Amino acid sequence: MSIYRPRRLRTTQAVRDLVAETVIAPSRLIMPHFVCEGLSGRQTIETMPGIERVCLESLLRDVEADLRLGIQSLILFGIPAVKDETGSGAWDDSGIVQRAVSAVKKRFPETCVITDVCLCEYTSHGHCGVVKDGSVLNDPTLELLARTARSHAAAGADMVAPSDMMDGRVGAIRNVLDDAGFSDTSIMAYSAKYCSAFYGPFRDAAGSAPQFGDRQSYQMDCRNGREAEREVLLDLDEGADIVMVKPALSYLDIIYRARQISPVPVCAYNVSGEYAMVKAAARLGLGDERRLTLEILTSIFRAGADMVISYHTRELLKNKWL
Repeated sequence: MSIYRPRRLRTTQAVRDLVAETVIAPSRLIMPHFVCEGLSGRQTIETMPGIERVCLESLLRDVEADLRLGIQSLILFGIPAVKDETGSGAWDDSGIVQRAVSAVKKRFPETCVITDVCLCEYTSHGHCGVVKDGSVLNDPTLELLARTARSHAAAGADMVAPSDMMDGRVGAIRNVLDDAGFSDTSIMAYSAKYCSAFYGPFRDAAGSAPQFGDRQSYQMDCRNGREAEREVLLDLDEGADIVMVKPALSYLDIIYRARQISPVPVCAYNVSGEYAMVKAAARLGLGDERRLTLEILTSIFRAGADMVISYHTRELLKNKWL
């Protein structure tokens, strides 16, 4: 009787590459950008080594360089010069994201430009919706999110990504986009977005930390898995073209569950805290940065993600780690 030896398919790098079940493709990676109004040049983000806040001209230079590396898709986060109680800069047709989208699409029409649709970067209180008497109100927020999405679509965004976690926002955005003639603009829904401690560096980068309380009343509880399936199904019913799980590394089981029930592509967000942990471990000599990065991203794709938003995207390709 012959003995099967799985090690035969592990003998050389060429053989291992040939039989690999999960492959990270540059076309499936999305690079995040922080574009800052009123900024001249670049500004380092101490909690996210290698990631910067940039002005509009620097953004264009970065996108051009990224395209040469093979990065076709990006997601934009805007940091306005002035924040107010309602977050009015979010839907300003002359806002920083709207101008950035228009400039990128004009110069690099081949890119896929995704915009984050939320109010937290624009509100003085740092919450993702309308606040009254200390509470974040769901339904009044929907109108503002839809106005924001419409302004992004008008600027040329290929895809809008509502990250607020208000109930019914995908349907509200779809209706407004369709009524305004933007039926071809896709919606990437942050469907299962958990209230996570892994968002700290992002909030530092965007200046979006809540000024009171927290976001547990609208972002998901990390103890719940079936609830994530309900959220995904609700967003699908409302017209989501892509559903997302955020964060990724501690929620690989949720990515898998989303993949099992979703007929549309699944995105996962490899968030700022996950990125910062790898950077810290590498800086302290506690792990090989390339191997850590590749192992994490492979696990996310293996769990079922069709695409990944990751701050590692640029250095992964620039350093030829794939």
